[in-house]
Amino acid sequence: MRSFGIIAALLFNYTITFSQEQTIAPATGNKGKLYAYWGWNQDWFSNSNIHFEGPNYNFTLDKVQAWDNPASLTADNYANPVNMTIPQFNARIGYFIHDKYNISIGTDHMKYVVRRHQTSQITGNINSTGTSYDDSYQDEKIIVADSFLLFEHTDGLNYINSEFRRVDQLHAFQNISFNATEGVGAAVLLPKTNATVLNTARYDEYHISGYGLHALVGINATFYNTFFLQSELKTGFINMPDIKTSADGKGKASQHFFFYQLNFVLGAGIQL
Repeated sequence: MRSFGIIAALLFNYTITFSQEQTIAPATGNKGKLYAYWGWNQDWFSNSNIHFEGPNYNFTLDKVQAWDNPASLTADNYANPVNMTIPQFNARIGYFIHDKYNISIGTDHMKYVVRRHQTSQITGNINSTGTSYDDSYQDEKIIVADSFLLFEHTDGLNYINSEFRRVDQLHAFQNISFNATEGVGAAVLLPKTNATVLNTARYDEYHISGYGLHALVGINATFYNTFFLQSELKTGFINMPDIKTSADGKGKASQHFFFYQLNFVLGAGIQL
């Protein structure tokens, strides 16, 4: 009887403990959650054929190389709110329409700089510009010197996009969960193009120039179902058929290329 009493007492204690554990509220689901994040990116671009057209020129440069231009890694650039738009940054706000799916809008502030003094192939005509480049060209080598061309989207290559994403929990430990995310998106391009073509005046204005499509994968760590750190890999295609290179609208350029982006962001979500 004594053994039975001990066993009964243990079972009673286990039942009480189990019941208490079961009354602990489960983690809140994602559906109905609003989230936002801010972070930074590093970018790579495929070579691009760029076509330039103006009153006295019409030519194409083949396989032009370009790179990004991240700000110097200093506390003033990355931690000072006054300078928060100087680095290449990502900003996004989204809403979970389902525990696993969310929709969002955001901007990827990339910077695209044509590498100076590279050698390219040129085809086309340059006439009456008052420069030494006046000539007709057919697949000829040319050095992209400052006197010939300065071309960049540095304030920036503004990729304003919407996305549809899926989120899956990989592992949870106490108040931390690890999650995978993947998605697709589409964008309009609003670059602030800084261009000087031959002897024309420098142009540096915002203009809607084209569109983009992309896909991404990412992983995050979420704390207390609220705050998260996230890393993303994104790749996509950008087509810009209507780039302005002169204030009078007569100078134009067009190009398309692939981009590759590595992001690191910090964010938070609230349950609505």
